Amino acid sequence: MPDSHAVVPTPLLAVKLLDERMADFLPRYATTGSAGMDLHALLDAPLTLQPGQCELVRTGLAVHIGDPGLAGMILPRSGLGHKHGIVLGNLVGLIDSDYQGELMISTWNRGDRPFVLEPFERLAQYVLVPVVQAELRVVEDFDASRRGAGGFGSSGRR
Repeated sequence: MPDSHAVVPTPLLAVKLLDERMADFLPRYATTGSAGMDLHALLDAPLTLQPGQCELVRTGLAVHIGDPGLAGMILPRSGLGHKHGIVLGNLVGLIDSDYQGELMISTWNRGDRPFVLEPFERLAQYVLVPVVQAELRVVEDFDASRRGAGGFGSSGRR
């Protein structure tokens, strides 16, 4: 039986400070059990997002993953989404391993009230995920399956 507590090597990510103010706000895990590192908003002044408004918010950081077996994902913070309607404009941000530009957060107020985003506030989270690249093989038809081409919801409601 495999050891469920096997040590996985910790990936090392290169991080470039694009704005020195972010030195005190580097992404970090809030707890040892956290899956995502908090990303902070690089703002010079509070930003009021009206209902339905979407703005691109800087992080002042560039992260280079470098390992094609990994990708970064920018995800919303659940508390901001549930309590205030603040989510990502693109729902999920995917950061390829070879991207070296600034991490930006598409911030959307899907709520019904204005929301004030404060400078350096925790706005999103950055999660590192494994990547598997596939090769495509063109076929004339697929082997039959129980589901077939039934479409959305064809496997039942539950």
